[in-house]
Amino acid sequence: MDAAQASPADHVQPLADRLWRAVQERRAITPLTAEHPGLTVDAAYDIQDRVVAHHLAKGATVTAAKLGLTSAVKQRQMNVSEPLYGWLTDGMLLPAGNLLEVGRFIQPRVEPEIAFGTARDLDGPGVTTAAVLAATEWVAPAIDVLDSRFTGYRFTLADVTADNSSAAAYALGSPVEPAGDLRLTGCVFTKNGELVATAAGAAVMEHPAAAVAWFVRKLHDRGGGLPAGSVVLAGALTAAVPIAPGDTVTAEFDRVGAVTVVGY
Repeated sequence: MDAAQASPADHVQPLADRLWRAVQERRAITPLTAEHPGLTVDAAYDIQDRVVAHHLAKGATVTAAKLGLTSAVKQRQMNVSEPLYGWLTDGMLLPAGNLLEVGRFIQPRVEPEIAFGTARDLDGPGVTTAAVLAATEWVAPAIDVLDSRFTGYRFTLADVTADNSSAAAYALGSPVEPAGDLRLTGCVFTKNGELVATAAGAAVMEHPAAAVAWFVRKLHDRGGGLPAGSVVLAGALTAAVPIAPGDTVTAEFDRVGAVTVVGY
């Protein structure tokens, strides 16, 4: 059976292994869809599951979920048309001071997000923004560190889904009780003291909690749910920017707080 005739299931483990090697070797590779143009998003999530399993086999623990491509800005930047999710581990959480060892990655970029901490289980095909807000115990400022394993960040939705949503690292600021309308929460994103972008919470699917609701419904489609005590980064409010040694990036959010990452 040649590659064109093989079923997606035949490729799941080999493609997950290829992505894992790219992570370990810090080496960009060609998109999976260049060789497998029929790769579906559902099959890509199966590959993602195997990539995450590699992390767990090394002793990591999943500590948070990250949503991607939840804003029109990000979808335009990456030339895709719908959101996706991935998983973050304890080894990806930056230590106190949020120092980022840039050399650990291939082509790191950073973006500002609002993180949600849940106090109730969320599950089912009809989970709404209101249900997410009712289940939210806290929100926090966050910076998501991306590191696509594909050369030049060129990929399809299936590629980036398989690549665990480009997950690399993340920083969380201090959690606070939700206050006010998160759609109106302003964000100021700076790099080395210069303004990169401004945005409001509504940039993320018109409400960042709507992105979390989308995630829960997607998990339900795949036979899962979101348990109480979960942490979810709801997606970038702005386009991502590269980070290099010596760079300092800060995301400031009205009524939510601020978080800074320093590259070295």
